[in-house]
Amino acid sequence: MRRVILMAVLALALPVAAFATSSVDYTNSSGTLTGTSSGMSLTGSMIIGYGPAGSPPTKTGNLGTLSFSTGSLLSGSLDGKTGPATFANGGSFTITGTGVPSFTGTFSGPNPVTWTMSTLGNGTHSYTLTGTISGTLGNFSTNGVTVQLTINTGKGFFNGSTLMSSGDTNILVPEPGTLGLLGTGLVGIAGLVRRKLRIG
Repeated sequence: MRRVILMAVLALALPVAAFATSSVDYTNSSGTLTGTSSGMSLTGSMIIGYGPAGSPPTKTGNLGTLSFSTGSLLSGSLDGKTGPATFANGGSFTITGTGVPSFTGTFSGPNPVTWTMSTLGNGTHSYTLTGTISGTLGNFSTNGVTVQLTINTGKGFFNGSTLMSSGDTNILVPEPGTLGLLGTGLVGIAGLVRRKLRIG
């Protein structure tokens, strides 16, 4: 029985590391988005906001640059008239921060990158690029990053190159300090339980 209790406490201590994360959000604006059958790419986009996900930015201004490229076109068309287009994973995704953490990664989700067109009430067309990326934020490896970039082409359709309206990149950040304290505390509790069971 003693071993069962000890093993249960240790089992609780180990997997907690997988769940202790927080998210940061990068907002970008401007830049030129281009697309061909070889893939989509963004150049010259500026990071204008940074902070915890779901909250107003804690930093604003010129905070760095964002650029990316996807893999090649898998299905659909760039103008979106026949439904969403999909692009292969791969390529690159780079945030070069000025006063905020930099990120380097690639598109690597279980699903391909999607390019979706919607028609707004006033007849204009809005396009959204959505994908999942993984890579390195500062000194930490991270997965499950989502990026969403939006452009509005007016009443015309995307024809291969346009200025970007806005973008949002949400990055999961591991919290090793918190994990260390929690794990140490749980191991300490396991030691106390073991000692009590030995004495009793």
